[in-house]
Amino acid sequence: MNILNIKDITQYVNDNIAIFHEKRLKSLDTLKLEKVLNRKNPYLFKAKFAETSEQIVRGIVDAHISSNEETIFGDWLEELAVFVNQKVYGGWKSSAKSIDLEFDKDSIRYIVNIKSGNNWGNSSQISKMKADFSTAKKTLRTGGSGINIIAVNGCCYGKDNNPDKGDYFKYCGQEFWTFISGNENLYLDIIEPLGTKAKERNEEFQNFYNKMINRFTKEFSNSFCNNDGDIDWQKLVEFNSGKKKKK
Repeated sequence: MNILNIKDITQYVNDNIAIFHEKRLKSLDTLKLEKVLNRKNPYLFKAKFAETSEQIVRGIVDAHISSNEETIFGDWLEELAVFVNQKVYGGWKSSAKSIDLEFDKDSIRYIVNIKSGNNWGNSSQISKMKADFSTAKKTLRTGGSGINIIAVNGCCYGKDNNPDKGDYFKYCGQEFWTFISGNENLYLDIIEPLGTKAKERNEEFQNFYNKMINRFTKEFSNSFCNNDGDIDWQKLVEFNSGKKKKK
């Protein structure tokens, strides 16, 4: 085990945080109004008394951004976790299906499935993770190896006061970062470097966002508002849910 140098974390973040911001911007740049309208519930907008094109456009764009950013940053945090563990325990990216990290500690081989937050899956997804853990254990023990293997579901944030799940352990937030690094304060230490150039990046994103809202609002009004400016709800619902007309 090596002692974690916080300067290594800061350097890693400085070198890699731009990836998150670039993916965030690219996701917005490739967004198409018709595509996202097809995925959203038109009845909900009516029930929430949306009366303007901008209200609907902001609603669908903001929902897309929130969901997408959570995924993008979750993936980025998972890579940071692997980097941290490599520095301390010499861990490696596993070749086993759905296993993100393997490392040895105190004569135990840990196989880790990393998720962003603690409320990440339904019962079917959790069952699949448990099956993947079982398969990975069998693969690692091929050839009669007597290696002691422990499966862990690690979550980058959140809490779980009952980590022992029987087939695996679930470590969240501080407990997870301590588990992979041996540093009880790491979950706090990583906050500061994450703000690297955040202000400049967010200004760039906000400028792009404002232009998109204006463009989508104009496009929505042209397609789904009648001549007096009211939203044509029937036309919007038909676009979203109507049967495709035969040519």
